[in-house]
Amino acid sequence: MRKTVFVVDDNDTNLSMAEESLEDIYDVMTIPSGARLFVILKKIKPHLILLDIEMPEMDGFQVLELLRADKEYAKIPVIFLTGNRGSEYEVRGFEQGVVDFITKPFSTPVLLNRVKLHIDVNMLVREQTEKLARSHQILISVLADLVESRDSGTGGHIERTSEYVKVLVGEMQKQKVYDEEIKDWDLELMSLSATLHDIGKISVSDIILNKPDRLTDEEFIHIKDHAANGAKIIDRVIKRTAVGADDEFLRHARAFAVYHHESWDGTGYPEGLAGVEIPIEGRIMAIADVYDALVSARPYKPAYSHEKAVDIIMKDSGKRFDPKIAGVFEQMHTTFKDVQSAIMAGKR
Repeated sequence: MRKTVFVVDDNDTNLSMAEESLEDIYDVMTIPSGARLFVILKKIKPHLILLDIEMPEMDGFQVLELLRADKEYAKIPVIFLTGNRGSEYEVRGFEQGVVDFITKPFSTPVLLNRVKLHIDVNMLVREQTEKLARSHQILISVLADLVESRDSGTGGHIERTSEYVKVLVGEMQKQKVYDEEIKDWDLELMSLSATLHDIGKISVSDIILNKPDRLTDEEFIHIKDHAANGAKIIDRVIKRTAVGADDEFLRHARAFAVYHHESWDGTGYPEGLAGVEIPIEGRIMAIADVYDALVSARPYKPAYSHEKAVDIIMKDSGKRFDPKIAGVFEQMHTTFKDVQSAIMAGKR
């Protein structure tokens, strides 16, 4: 499949030369300004952008800054076209994320070679990243299955709660609830991170996990340790990986694991945090986790109806749950019911 290259330049001659040089191999779109580029990007995403620096109204540096600030376009490789190869331009360009410079007037062989090099490199990096992501997901799935297989009373809990988190965060983003904290969250990443919220149960005795009756006070104290143990497990992963604490997935997974049993009024565990002291991942997972526990049968209780579960959660708004997030849940709770029904029917 032919790759797409955008050429952005206010000079018609430069646009024509670039098109003639590349059109036999690539689908080339010539664009006369930075403003026009962003209009076209809404419809077509290229494999590479050739970008003139010295343009009126919006120069190449300004265009590049806007591209890198938008997660939809941030990874598109950009090559600067310029008649000025001063070191100041180069330093500034590379700092902003440009991948190369081509000096004008350019020759066809140079332009073709540079474009091919950077498209090929970008495609290779993308392929390897996707392979790593698939391996990452498989490993996470295995870990989550390992946890759930030890707890016979909570079948499907991890899959359901991760989906509840996804739809709840999506609705919060639409309503701009805690917008500053979550507006840039990737819903798929959040759902994946949420699958490890009970990872600390690996350290809990099978006898306690699978006890058919209510737990004694001593057993409950032991099972409460799973939140703090989740932190210890993920901290070890962070310490032993190259990305460490900079890994977005691990940061969110840790917060889901540690804080999903904290309460808005400060009566939860493991740290007894209150209000917005509780990381927002914990406040979100609290609703997903409790809803699933309520509508699921346990050895010591029957499954509650969806309506009763919603009523219990809303009565605990401002006590167990963040009232803003509970308010979002109240408006879209039927989506939780739809998710549960679809998963139970094997449709997800």
